[in-house]
Amino acid sequence: MKYTTLPNTDTKVSKICLGTMTWGKQNTEADGHEQMDFALDAGVNFFDTAELYSVPATPETYGATEKIIGTWLKKTGNRDKVVLASKIAGGGDYTAHIRKGGLNRENIIDAIHKSLNRLQTDYIDLYQLHWPNRGVNVFGTRDFPTKTANQEAENHLEILETLQDFIKQGKIKHIGLSNETPWGTMKYMQAATTHNLPKPVTVQNSYSMIHRGYEVGMSEVSLRENIGLLAYSPLAQGVLSGKYLDGNKPEGARGTLFPRFIARYMGEGSLEAVSRYENIAKKNGITLTEMSLAFVNQLPFVTSNIIGATKMNQLKENINSINIELSDEILKEINSVHAAIPNPAP
Repeated sequence: MKYTTLPNTDTKVSKICLGTMTWGKQNTEADGHEQMDFALDAGVNFFDTAELYSVPATPETYGATEKIIGTWLKKTGNRDKVVLASKIAGGGDYTAHIRKGGLNRENIIDAIHKSLNRLQTDYIDLYQLHWPNRGVNVFGTRDFPTKTANQEAENHLEILETLQDFIKQGKIKHIGLSNETPWGTMKYMQAATTHNLPKPVTVQNSYSMIHRGYEVGMSEVSLRENIGLLAYSPLAQGVLSGKYLDGNKPEGARGTLFPRFIARYMGEGSLEAVSRYENIAKKNGITLTEMSLAFVNQLPFVTSNIIGATKMNQLKENINSINIELSDEILKEINSVHAAIPNPAP
């Protein structure tokens, strides 16, 4: 395994982060425990979750993933071996079953206490804001959502002051953003600097070979402000494994069970790009999955690459990507596809 640190901290994290959002829906508690055992043995010390999980989010499964992690931590006593990240859900209809009002002091206090209880721990290493209060172009929205953009932007100062209180109490160590834009990220950095409050150390945004939008604007923020990307959906919800090519619908696959979650990655341009990437991988004797993840692993603005799996063979392949070194020639071929079909997935 390869390691780095959360930016501006001495917290050591693996370059591969174990994502958990299927636990409690597609995966059982036993599955989750098996994945954590294997990942930790393979050197993965960074686990990411959220109060919202599992996904698809429902009132019945709210908090299920955190509970599975909590029972594993209690059973194994491995809390000191793991860097644990979680998130507070943003506002909106999708989270009406959790609470109303979005990101504010009252809701942050409620969310952190409930997550700590489910996780059966006294502290969370990295606490993230799952998505902004305001309308932004994420989750497959390519264009700026002008109809929701007039919503009041974040109360940055209130949010940071509330999180600082929890840092002082020792209940969280560091803070991060998620699904953020350059403007939103810099507003948090500005408020933190002006009022001597904790700065976000990471941004968890989507990034994959067919969705490289982070490179426009956000990558500069990452490098200049030293705020690392935690890349999620690096396989584009499994599309970059190649398993959905030629109209295939594998039994039990996420895209087969919940097609709306992969729809943004299944356009004609995306599938053409995936097909070309698969040819590059085959020519070089590696799997498309390994190549897709290895591409993300080597990016200078990436702190950790969040992988997820429903089956153990997928987990092993995903983690093995850390051992794949892409040559300059392979990178050149990948970028030639990107030049021909730039960012086909929103």
